[in-house]
Amino acid sequence: MRKPRPIHTVIEPFRIKSIEPIRMTTRDEREQHIRDSGYNVFLLNARDVLIDLLTDSGTGAMSAEQWAGVMRGDESYAGSESYYRFKAAVQDIFGFRNVIPTHQGRAAERILFSTVCRPGDVIPNNTHFDTTRANIEFTGAEARDLPCAEGVDLATPGPFKGNIDLAALERLLEDPPGRIPLAMITVTNNSGGGQPVSMANIRAASELCRAHGVPFYIDACRFAENSYFIQQREEGYGDTPLIDIAREMFSYADGATMSAKKDGMANIGGFLATNDDELAAQERDLLILTEGFPTYGGLAGRDLDAVAVGLYEALEPDYQKYRIASTAYLGEHISAAGVPIVQPPGGHAVYIDAAAMCPHIPTLEFPGISLAIELYREAGIRSVEIGSVMFGSTDPETGEPVAARNELVRLAIPRRVYTQSHIDYVVEAILNVYDRREAMRGYRITYEPAFLRHFTTRFEPL
Repeated sequence: MRKPRPIHTVIEPFRIKSIEPIRMTTRDEREQHIRDSGYNVFLLNARDVLIDLLTDSGTGAMSAEQWAGVMRGDESYAGSESYYRFKAAVQDIFGFRNVIPTHQGRAAERILFSTVCRPGDVIPNNTHFDTTRANIEFTGAEARDLPCAEGVDLATPGPFKGNIDLAALERLLEDPPGRIPLAMITVTNNSGGGQPVSMANIRAASELCRAHGVPFYIDACRFAENSYFIQQREEGYGDTPLIDIAREMFSYADGATMSAKKDGMANIGGFLATNDDELAAQERDLLILTEGFPTYGGLAGRDLDAVAVGLYEALEPDYQKYRIASTAYLGEHISAAGVPIVQPPGGHAVYIDAAAMCPHIPTLEFPGISLAIELYREAGIRSVEIGSVMFGSTDPETGEPVAARNELVRLAIPRRVYTQSHIDYVVEAILNVYDRREAMRGYRITYEPAFLRHFTTRFEPL
């Protein structure tokens, strides 16, 4: 009798119970839509997008158990039972005494940095993402990126390229150019290509901060994905349950911010957490002023219940195995055909190196914007530029534009939404654009706002 063949296909660990139609469009229609939106994919009408990889934030599909939680939602203004279920879940996984709900991650960031920062302060991080940086800089403080050396090398694979540069962090803590009210690590490192951070790096950063009396925070958006990478890649964690890995990660921190629209598996929600009771009292005062009462924080009770369920679902091993495998599937297929990407593929997204793909487009003519537009024209795929539009700046002395470190296009995969055939469609579209990359041209800005310019900037082709 022949020995059974092993099955290698990683399947979605769920069945589809409800569907949402996708409206097909023609290339001519998409050309008109992108022109009308000022060549900014953020300004497209979602109904005109076939495959939406703009973000994985709040775009996932909720489970049957989460929808059951929605029906359990207690909409009491104060003291809602939904809040206490939410608080219990956050404290069980993250371990902090004070849990302050917010409507999403940037609200938690605004409250935290408005409370602790003043002009001239410095906040180090492995790499700040857009809203984190903007909320820090809005206070007059500096957001300082300290990526590890491996993370700067986009094309060479490494297990933990999201790590913070510990030597640079130590130098900064020993000789700070301004007050450091706290230091952060973002897991996974979104701006650095969705790369994970090792437990050893988190532990060492925490020890450095505590030795210098600086509170240590974690941006926890994708904590479950980071926990899975630690389990799979870091020695000593192969048999450790994901929830225990997460608990250890946060045991090294004094506080955390989280957008629960990522690994909270919900469509809205977030929180700010801390072990500092005095600071928490100040943060709750600001929460009441701008978000709502401390037991709802700008959220409906049903949303608090959905997050309480989703935090645990994100830590299910079968889900994480499928999640990471499906992202890697996209990255490996386009990389094998020559498309330059950040290696290895991240947990929540694949990042195309637009500068390497289109070296003929000057940095300040925004190769990432050009690539994002071409993907939409080609196949109705919406992605996002992470480069000199999102993270570029202006030299305060010369007034000249300053480019970002990298010119990337992120393909962020919503949770539990797309099947393998959708991803195969994305692969084909990317390869079609790659084949005619030399014909692509740059863009110039015709309008930009003062903060977070990538959301509403308008462009025109050169």
